[in-house]
Amino acid sequence: MPIYNAPTKDMAFILHEVLKTQDLDIKGYDDLSADFTSQVLDEAGKLARDVFQPINASGDAEGCTLENGVLRTPTGFKEAFQTYREGGWNGLDCDPEYGGQGMPYVLHTAIAEIFCSANMALTMYPGLTHGAYSAIHAHGTDAQKQTYLPKMVDLEWSGTMNLTEPHCGTDLGLMRTKADPQSDGSYKISGQKIFISAGDNDMTDNVIHLVLAKIPGGPDGVKGISLFIVPKFMVNDDGSLGDRNGVSVGNIEEKMGIHGNATCVMNYDDATGYLLGTEHKGMRAMFTMMNEARLGVGMQGLAQAEAAYQNAVEYAKDRLQGRDVTGTKNPDGPADPLIVHPDIRRMLMNQKSFIEGSRAFTLWGAMMIDRAHGANEEAAEGLISLLTPVLKGFNTDIGYDMTVQAQQVFGGHGYIEEHGMSQFTRDARIAMIYEGANGVQALDLVGRKMPKDGGKHVMAFFEMIKTFASENKGDEAFEADFLTPLKEASKDLQSVMMYFMQAGMKNPNDALAGSTDALHMFGHVVLGLMWAQMAKTSMDALAAGTDDPEFYENKLITGRYYMQRWLPTTKAHMARAMSGSTNVMGLDADAF
Repeated sequence: MPIYNAPTKDMAFILHEVLKTQDLDIKGYDDLSADFTSQVLDEAGKLARDVFQPINASGDAEGCTLENGVLRTPTGFKEAFQTYREGGWNGLDCDPEYGGQGMPYVLHTAIAEIFCSANMALTMYPGLTHGAYSAIHAHGTDAQKQTYLPKMVDLEWSGTMNLTEPHCGTDLGLMRTKADPQSDGSYKISGQKIFISAGDNDMTDNVIHLVLAKIPGGPDGVKGISLFIVPKFMVNDDGSLGDRNGVSVGNIEEKMGIHGNATCVMNYDDATGYLLGTEHKGMRAMFTMMNEARLGVGMQGLAQAEAAYQNAVEYAKDRLQGRDVTGTKNPDGPADPLIVHPDIRRMLMNQKSFIEGSRAFTLWGAMMIDRAHGANEEAAEGLISLLTPVLKGFNTDIGYDMTVQAQQVFGGHGYIEEHGMSQFTRDARIAMIYEGANGVQALDLVGRKMPKDGGKHVMAFFEMIKTFASENKGDEAFEADFLTPLKEASKDLQSVMMYFMQAGMKNPNDALAGSTDALHMFGHVVLGLMWAQMAKTSMDALAAGTDDPEFYENKLITGRYYMQRWLPTTKAHMARAMSGSTNVMGLDADAF
């Protein structure tokens, strides 16, 4: 059976030594002492290891069932969910007015990674609820907040987001679900939604669906979309549950992975719904939920890579295969362990250096959300908006690749379900698709986010790198190992931006054809910055004296690997991105 242990030491290093959360003047950060966060992370790790992880493989094998309209989650999910609920984990960063604990989002993000690594399918139920809570909290009326939020924070009720329809995915302007106004101010919602994660369950008393629909007579396209609260059971004035609403599960999708999460076809038959926010401004309200969800999905790529990596390391140390070409390392055994072989080390170092860099990126992104919301920092809002498609797209693309490399370490056993490695790969695969497929994230980055506000946010990012390099020059080894590769990669990305500005004005396809390469370049540059910061922190710790020099020395070794083995790929991405669109668009459609 696969193993999982929360990487709490690495999380604490990033939170307190690299990001220095305890020193920041952001709402809630004065509570983030190292002792406090260590206790929270350790408790989450125990629950993940002892309760969530043991039912991950069985939940994958069993899946969800739908019989006579009743949806059942896999064996053990209800009990694990209840334990999570009783611990108050869902309300960690929620508003105390509605029963939350008011902690920063960055701590919620670290905790979410732990639970997602242990059991992604189960963690999605509270994860979707948290997103729905955020949308209602941001756009709901006082009455709506009082009605729904306390029980969603407590997880007595769960939540979903309903966007996709059978004939439209990304192009929501084609939506057909309609909302007919009623005399009492409510709406009758009719239509069908598909691919609805956590669409129903047997773990909560009610499910609060957030549904995009069009009010007749509204503007065409996305400008005519509104957002509605549609509860599974109607809520009486005293907060008790009333009659079943006109919403039902039509089917459970049979999927490649996340089998323990009920991905549903949802049918709305004159269901009663309540407008959330303003008429025809549903996309604005939904994006409150989706931007949080996109960082969360990026975290899923990291989380599955981490779980797969831990198992690959254990296998590589235990499995005996072949002899070390430089000399026998296990003379008392018939062969040496896999981990002595350079190509196994290459795959493990790929995983380790990506995971630790990605974790720093993800927590830095969560900290920027805290800056934007808790300190009203406009610059932080602009920067996280720029980096959200990178967080989502890069972390899930590479995170998936790392689960494949972890599977590869197992050889043939990685292809056998008994060892559990294929589940990490299958579960990670969806993260590249939902919450906006990664190709769409790349288009968003190049077409909207990079040129936004005259490009000031992307230029601020480059200035951040320039300032960091200027402030830390002088150490020849640090400059050679970290600053020079970072500056070179940053220049590559800036060159592609200039090309897009010039070529894209003449032919937009020249920019769009290189958008995925640009997104991956951006991801590598960000991780290069993260590794440079982690390396500087580690060098300072070693210079000051530490009880754990091995930890910091290993950080430097891992960081150098990233700078030498990963970061140079910006050159290849640059060449592809600047080759234009003729090679991509040259064939007639009939020639494919």
